[in-house]
Amino acid sequence: MATIENTFTALGGKFVTPADQIAEKLQSVKAIVFDWDGVFNNGIKTESGSSSFSEVDSMGTNLLRFGLWLQHKQQLPVAAVITGVTNDLAEMLVRREHFHAYYAQAKHKIDVLHHLLEQHRLKPSEVAFFFDDALDLSVAEVAGVRVMIRREANPLFMEYVIRNGLADYVTGNQSGEFAVRESSELLLGLLGQFETVMAERLRYKPVYDAYYQQRQAIVPTYWTIGANGPEPK
Repeated sequence: MATIENTFTALGGKFVTPADQIAEKLQSVKAIVFDWDGVFNNGIKTESGSSSFSEVDSMGTNLLRFGLWLQHKQQLPVAAVITGVTNDLAEMLVRREHFHAYYAQAKHKIDVLHHLLEQHRLKPSEVAFFFDDALDLSVAEVAGVRVMIRREANPLFMEYVIRNGLADYVTGNQSGEFAVRESSELLLGLLGQFETVMAERLRYKPVYDAYYQQRQAIVPTYWTIGANGPEPK
């Protein structure tokens, strides 16, 4: 555990919660939920209002899902994106990677989280949440494991999050610099699954292939948040 902590501290990561306590909380995690802007990218928009993602981060989400699948005896973790806007590339990632759900126009994210949890009969303590900004704090307040993506441009916000216990780990890499991959590897390491995930991905069959076939069978649901709550998109 100390080796993992030292590795990520050397990157500039900050453990708000001690690594061994994060590892203990991870034992209950059955869902991973991501904000989009500022998490998978630096938040800069194209003319169409979209923002991109990296294949490096995408692979991180996949490896983390595989590790959680192994941890929970081949039960696939729920994966979702909850974003405050509409984003075509976010929808594409959800579709391609077979996440369970995508929520757009989520202005009060805790209500959306409750909808997701009800759909899958989960508790907030079973969620690992990846976030970066003020819109995300209502979820960060209740999620079991909270990863904040670093951005040096908001030092007062970062201090607020840390002071109020709203994050367990703050990434060393900033938004748009593969912070999702960093935090995915961290959680795999704290779970004690990183070496197994790498070995089984290398062999591919039969273990990773069984996970992959199960993942590919997921049909994502798409929701837009309206005046009456989530509406199918």
